[in-house]
Amino acid sequence: MGFLLLFLCGILGGVLGGMGMGGGTALIPLLTILCGVEQSAAQGINLLSFLPMAALALSIHAKNGLLEKQGILPMILPALLFSVLGSLLAAYLPQEALRKGFGVFLVILSLFQFQKAFSAKKTNKTANLQ
Repeated sequence: MGFLLLFLCGILGGVLGGMGMGGGTALIPLLTILCGVEQSAAQGINLLSFLPMAALALSIHAKNGLLEKQGILPMILPALLFSVLGSLLAAYLPQEALRKGFGVFLVILSLFQFQKAFSAKKTNKTANLQ
């Protein structure tokens, strides 16, 4: 695994993570496909790299007034619980199941994003005609 390739993966993951778009969504496939890292190791690397990246991005977003604090606690508590459960589950699943599950997640995420983008485009066209 070359340093330059890992460095470029870190840049892409950092940019997406800093923008709040989930750098791990890109970092995990980059590490597994381009760098040959096992799925569970890539997920662990992603989690470890996320901590400093999230702390820095959070402070910048807070300074810019981009944080909506209302209703955050009902989201954080179940997220913490299920992150523990998900971590325990990932530790026991075979690599192939993790890889396929993550792939299915990315496909579903992509479909939702495409649907959202096209419905927004349609809404914008309708608004421009009026």
